[in-house]
Amino acid sequence: MQSDRSAVERSLRLLAPVLFGLVVLAVWELLVRVNSVPHYILPGPLAIMGAMWTDGAGLLAALWITLRIAIGALGIAAILGGSLAVAMAQSRWAEASLLPYAIFLQVTPIVSIAPLIIIWADDVTLSLLICAVIVAFFPIVSNTILGLHSTDRGLLDLF
Repeated sequence: MQSDRSAVERSLRLLAPVLFGLVVLAVWELLVRVNSVPHYILPGPLAIMGAMWTDGAGLLAALWITLRIAIGALGIAAILGGSLAVAMAQSRWAEASLLPYAIFLQVTPIVSIAPLIIIWADDVTLSLLICAVIVAFFPIVSNTILGLHSTDRGLLDLF
């Protein structure tokens, strides 16, 4: 009896997100069709699946380029941001000196500086990588500093 109930609960736990996702896709398709939204503004799920079927090779090539840039930017931002956060956590002077510039990078709209980055880098892939690093840099710095500052002093002494 107990195993039957746990099997049903497991099935529901797996089935509920799938059903919810299907309902969301159905509502999306319905709203796009009822409101006659042009496909270039918001394609429906069926149009997206059709494009994936007909243009799958080109889309996979674009996906690979995007993944390569995103993973590279995350790695660079993690190394730079983590290193800077450790330095800032070690010295209050370093934090007071460098944090305003990190915040400045975060609040500057990337759309406003992207043209300059494209001109300076003179390579589209490098430009995209720089823009992605700028976007990922501040959250890594701020969260790493927060984590380092919230470490229990007793654990630091133990270490």
